Amino acid sequence: METVYDTLVTVLTDKFEVTGDRIGPDVSLTDLELDSLAVVELYVTLQEHWHVQLDEDDSAADMTLRQFATAVAEQLTDGQPPAAPAEPTEPTEPGAAR
Repeated sequence: METVYDTLVTVLTDKFEVTGDRIGPDVSLTDLELDSLAVVELYVTLQEHWHVQLDEDDSAADMTLRQFATAVAEQLTDGQPPAAPAEPTEPTEPGAAR
């Protein structure tokens, strides 16, 4: 199961082309030199992925990736282990083997 932190790293590397050597749990979005528009785009991407509300104020960009992942995980779990996002399923024909 992919963790919130792992997903955050994947989005940063794939969508925002941040190199993996710059990413770490104690690095902030400001440290990664994401401009304000990129931070908003990141938040929208993650909100759509997890269906959670993220604080888009200026101070949120100063949170470390660990703090950010913890805040999201708390919204997702309510004290339970986080579930992986649902994978889309292929429609099956009646009588098809499953």
